[in-house]
Amino acid sequence: MLTEDKRKTLFLLGGHDLEMCTIREILASHHYLYVDHQLGWADSKLSNYREEIDQFYGKEPDGLIYGIELENDIGLNTRHYISIDHHNEYADRVSALEQIVVLLQLPMNRMWNLIAANDKRYIPGMEALGATKEEINTIRLLDRQAQGVTASDEHLAQKAIMENLTKRGDLIIVKSFSSRFSPICDRLFPYEKLLVFTDEEWMYYGKLVDRLVEIFQSDIQNGLIFYGGGHDGYIGCKRKVYTSNEIQQHIELIKNLMNHGNI
Repeated sequence: MLTEDKRKTLFLLGGHDLEMCTIREILASHHYLYVDHQLGWADSKLSNYREEIDQFYGKEPDGLIYGIELENDIGLNTRHYISIDHHNEYADRVSALEQIVVLLQLPMNRMWNLIAANDKRYIPGMEALGATKEEINTIRLLDRQAQGVTASDEHLAQKAIMENLTKRGDLIIVKSFSSRFSPICDRLFPYEKLLVFTDEEWMYYGKLVDRLVEIFQSDIQNGLIFYGGGHDGYIGCKRKVYTSNEIQQHIELIKNLMNHGNI
């Protein structure tokens, strides 16, 4: 529970997307201490805030730190540190935004509900709330912008779909020209199974995510692969943690699983 003295609470922000930027706006408007190094998803690690952690605990030894969607790669194990997340082992939790709103005892509004649904369950999550097409398009555009997707990325997404899209059964496969996959996903939705990749990373979206979570459990535990979004959510590897040959092996494994239902 938050202390009434806001100086005794510090929030550390993870990778940028619409949800994280919304959390930052909430914290700022309610005058909570936070640090935002504007990280990308690939470098959302607690070690990026080591200096701030040391300084904070030096001033407030009984203070409380909340790490929002940050990998605890420094083994911070203290009753004064709390992780706010909804990926991997925290996948059964509500979105980080909803956790923050509950923590700060704020009422949810329509925009926040849509942002939380988008972050947790993508477009189907917003559709479940009765979102209009205009609302969905607005949220998705804002999310891409918050992630740092540029006009060039949007163009490269269209180019990849035109030139690099193949299919194997009901699996859509796209080799991307950019590390930004969201403009490809948004343009191809709705889909049942989608695999997007480069030589440095891959992401799978859709049915049978649970099966891939089982298969890659060891790599998930080692912090190389992450997942979320429920049964029809997503799973993918962090950038540059595998060689191009290993990436290709994973891609072939996923193709075979999705085509035959087993490996």
